[in-house]
Amino acid sequence: MMKKFCLISLLVLVMPFLGAQAQEFYPNHPLPQHPDTLRILAIGNSFSDDATEYLPALLEAAGIHNVILGRLYIGGCTLERHCTEFETQGHEYVYMKSVHNRWETVKRYKEGRFMDGLGDEPWDIITLQQGSPKSGRWDSYDPWLPKLIAIVRQNCMNPNAAIVWHQTWAYAHNYESRNFANYTYDQDLMYRCIESCVRKLRKDYDIPVVIPSGVAVQNLRGGKLKTAREFTRDGFHMDYKYGRYATACVWFETLIRPVFGVSVQGNAFRNQGTENEITEKEARILQKAAVRTLGYWK
Repeated sequence: MMKKFCLISLLVLVMPFLGAQAQEFYPNHPLPQHPDTLRILAIGNSFSDDATEYLPALLEAAGIHNVILGRLYIGGCTLERHCTEFETQGHEYVYMKSVHNRWETVKRYKEGRFMDGLGDEPWDIITLQQGSPKSGRWDSYDPWLPKLIAIVRQNCMNPNAAIVWHQTWAYAHNYESRNFANYTYDQDLMYRCIESCVRKLRKDYDIPVVIPSGVAVQNLRGGKLKTAREFTRDGFHMDYKYGRYATACVWFETLIRPVFGVSVQGNAFRNQGTENEITEKEARILQKAAVRTLGYWK
């Protein structure tokens, strides 16, 4: 029954006019080219927290010092909850910022509001994502994604900001949470459902740029580098050693390379001197996995 439900959701035949309205009234914009300062805000949850943790270190190793990063998140936050938090002026967010290629906490848990992040800088790129249990269920996107896009467009300081989608990953095969029951505990099914939703939202909501973290993780799971929980630390969050490194490389390759012309391939960051340090060979595998995602969503 659950497989039937998911397959029906893949057809995504619900309320197509909302997507057309989002495109008509809130057209998207391309990534900037060689700006004096690039400003990127991730609006998300623990998955965006995982995927961007090592991004400042990759920038530092690449000699790039003119990128300001922000991450505004609540653990498990969905598109619907982001809209609710904005409307109620809730203060449940963590807001972190990197100005000099290191993360610093601006607002701690249960201190930050939506506008503490969105209104802090004239962001050039704003990334959105769905909560992982609902990431492959189209009925959880509409009407919340167009509503969140409207909130961002109406309240961001930069009218030419590019809205980008972060495609998250499927759970590990051995994950036992009830959240996985949405996909009958089938990783491949979850991955296909996520892909289907991304295809739909790219078309309906004019979001051509996708950060394909889910693609990179899925490809790595079939490769030579193996981990006990398939690049996760608990079945769904990225592990600190390989998973976070791999997804940060994907963010770099998707958002930094097109803007500054610098690839993550050959980047010297290895998490040196920590328990999560990786070898040269491991770095090449993880960086290559990121590079291979280029063009996947074009």
